[in-house]
Amino acid sequence: MRRLIVNADDFGLTRGVNRAIIEAHERGMVTSATLMANSRAFDEAVELASKAPRLSVGCHVMLVDGSPILNASKVSSLIVNGPRLARSGASATAHNANLEAEFRSGFGALASCALRRRLSAEEIEAEATAQIKKLQGAGIRVSHLDTHKHTHILFSVLKPLLRAARACGVRAIRNPFVPLRPLALAHLVRRPHLWKRYSGLRVLRRGAEKFRRLVEAEGMVTPDGTFGMVVTGALDERLFQAILGSIPPGTWEFVCHPGYNDAELGGVRTRLRESRVQELQLLTSAGGREILNRNGVELISYREI
Repeated sequence: MRRLIVNADDFGLTRGVNRAIIEAHERGMVTSATLMANSRAFDEAVELASKAPRLSVGCHVMLVDGSPILNASKVSSLIVNGPRLARSGASATAHNANLEAEFRSGFGALASCALRRRLSAEEIEAEATAQIKKLQGAGIRVSHLDTHKHTHILFSVLKPLLRAARACGVRAIRNPFVPLRPLALAHLVRRPHLWKRYSGLRVLRRGAEKFRRLVEAEGMVTPDGTFGMVVTGALDERLFQAILGSIPPGTWEFVCHPGYNDAELGGVRTRLRESRVQELQLLTSAGGREILNRNGVELISYREI
């Protein structure tokens, strides 16, 4: 049996992303979504989720490319301007200080700090807990966790994240490791940027077994792996067919980013713009559904694992 969770990341990023995720759920293949606690369209996403009871909603924990929920002085190892803000506490309100606080930009910057042991596990756990509790406080039944830019592939991030999840009663987490052969070689050769991304993810895959052991030790569950990360920003019907045709038996997750490329999206930090529209079209198309059926893939949500 091959079961697939189709999870839309970035819920709450903009109103256009929110609308697209709900459309991809109600008219398409999306079964789950992960909501960003510190996003501009958070309140609208919560309202839309309340009207979509079949949508499984998790927390898209952000530790890069955004601002913290907690005051900057409590997460100084996670932000780029922590020392300056920590010193300004006497003359600035916590609210004003946090307006200036920003996480590092991108996975690489966080990974570099992790390798140099400059990240505080206690601060990661506290910030992740704050983000999860913000969703729960808004009435969201948080079914699972993942991270923006898949930062929990780093074990120094994963371990405190698991502690936060357990403390908040969240029982499932994304397995960020890709299968060994997510695409045929021919597809990767024709798209050099995909080959580069695949090569990097394959190097990281050596930690897959340790990841599963850590998750199980915390009494949590996770899918067998994740598809879609390699083709983020390039997904089309041909690649979708190639991916679904390669899915082995088990329970897997497919990551997607539907959205509308409107003026509001132009004002946020993201490299995914027109590709969000293309993904929405695929996820709601008859052709996409036919690919699922032809390959004998059953759609499920995170609530069902």
